[in-house]
Order: sequence, then structure tokens, then C-alpha cells
Amino acid sequence: MFPEKATIDGITEAADLAAVQGRSLWQDARIRFFRNKAAVASLVVLILIAIFAFFGGFIAQYERDFVDFSLMGRNQTEGVPSIATGHYFGTDNSGRDLYARTVQGTRISLLVGVVGAGVAVIVGTLYGAIAGYFGGRLDGIMMRTVDVLMSIPFMFVLILMLVIFGRSILMLFIGIGLISWLDMARIARGQTLTIKNKEFVEAAVATGVAPMKIILRHIVPNLLGIVIVYATLLIPGMIITESFISFLGLGVQEPNTSLGALISAGAGQMQYGVIWQLLFPLFFFVVTLFAFFFVGDGLRDALDPKDR
Repeated sequence: MFPEKATIDGITEAADLAAVQGRSLWQDARIRFFRNKAAVASLVVLILIAIFAFFGGFIAQYERDFVDFSLMGRNQTEGVPSIATGHYFGTDNSGRDLYARTVQGTRISLLVGVVGAGVAVIVGTLYGAIAGYFGGRLDGIMMRTVDVLMSIPFMFVLILMLVIFGRSILMLFIGIGLISWLDMARIARGQTLTIKNKEFVEAAVATGVAPMKIILRHIVPNLLGIVIVYATLLIPGMIITESFISFLGLGVQEPNTSLGALISAGAGQMQYGVIWQLLFPLFFFVVTLFAFFFVGDGLRDALDPKDR
């Protein structure tokens, strides 16, 4: 009886071990990510926020630049949130529907974060992979250039770009993205120094594959894990930077808006007892940041090969 039970337990353990060994790294990472309840809940929240940002305007009864002249005035408290009037989040001090403006502000802030992080990841990954793969003098020159650029105040350069080339959403995309790739370049370079000595890279070199083809087809795909994690943690930083710039009045300009601009406008109305102009955009701002942070932490734990 006992030998049979031991045999059954051994077969079960062997089957479980075979199932684990048969899974790829991405399959294993996906399973471990979905076991992280905080990360999964944050992912659901991000999906809901994205739906609100890109499709929430369809249920708005007023356009974002609609002006209700009966509610204009800095000390107006009549424009409170109300479903009956169609102003779900109330109105701002200019009589504009705050719900429609929050939808647009959330959409622009998400786009700035995602596009800016995408630019930073693409530029930084390619730059760091090239420097790490070729090494030698080229690596020294490229990384010393990164060190010099990192010594320049980031916010000063961004504000200078917006003042010189104009304050627009496009300049925010370019300015934030092209300045934020420096950390990604150093991370990619360090990982490339390890990967380039692997057997599959040496086999590609031995068969005469061009260096840039090796970088794009063999090294960069093996950097995807850390790149994805860094991108999810970089997006909140991009959103914070854009919000700070807009809070100073140098970011998105009227009639467009962002969460930072809405928070700035709402903060100026608190002295008149109007708090909903601050609370609604601040809520979406805080929830979005925390959701990205939790998703990034979940991906970092799931893609860590040491925990596999």
C-alpha cells in the first residue's frame, strides 16, 4: 500500500516538474504575474482608465470647450457635479464641463506618458545595445556622452525646448522622450555586455551575420523583459513630469488640457470653496500613477529569472 502511494506521489511530482520545465519564460512570467493580486487589480484599473480616456467622451452631454454663461465667474458654486444637469463632474470657473475636460486631460496625460516612454525605450535600448556590443573606444565615447548629458538638469532643458520651439503636445512628446532615454541606455548597455558572450551570439558571429543584424535580432529581443519593466515604471515619471510642466503653465495650452493643467486650475479655486475642480482630476492622476507602479512591480517580479 505504501509503496504504491510513494510511486503515485513520485509520478505526480515528475509530471509537475515536467510541466514546469516545459513552460517558456514568458508563460511562466504570465502565470506568476496573474498570481499577483495587486498587479492584476491595477491592470484592470488601467484598462478602465484607458476606456474612460478614449471613450468617455461618448457619454458626455457637453463638449470640453462648451461654456455655460450662466455659470461663469470665479466665485460660482452653482456648477456643482450633477447628473440631472449633465455636468457629471460639475463645471470649472469658466462654465466649461469638467467631465469632458477630465476625459481629454486623462487622454493627453496617458499619451504623453506612453509615447514619451516609447521614444525613451526605443532610443535608449538601441543606443545602449550598440555601445555594449561593439565596446572599446566606441563604447567609451557613447557612454561618456551619456554621462555628460545626464549632468545637464533635465527640467531646465525641457523648459528651454518648450520656450524656444513652442509649447505644444508634440514638443512635450519629443522633449520628454528624447531626454529620458539616458537611464535606459545605461541599463541596455549593461545587459548587452552579458548577452554578447552567450553561445547563440557567438554562433551568429561565426556564421557571418552582420553586427547590426545580431543586435536587432538576437540582443534586443533578449532585452525585452527588462525593457518592459522599465517602460511601465517610466510612464508614471513621464506623467508626473508633464503634469508639473503643465502646472507651471508651460505644457499643454488652451483649449487643450491635461491632468496637470486641471489640477493647477482646481488648486486656484479651493480658496472659493470649489473643491470638485481639484478632486476629480487629482483622483484620476493619483489612481493612474499607483496603477502603473503596481503593474511595474508585478512585471518586475514575474520576469525576474532568479525567482523562476
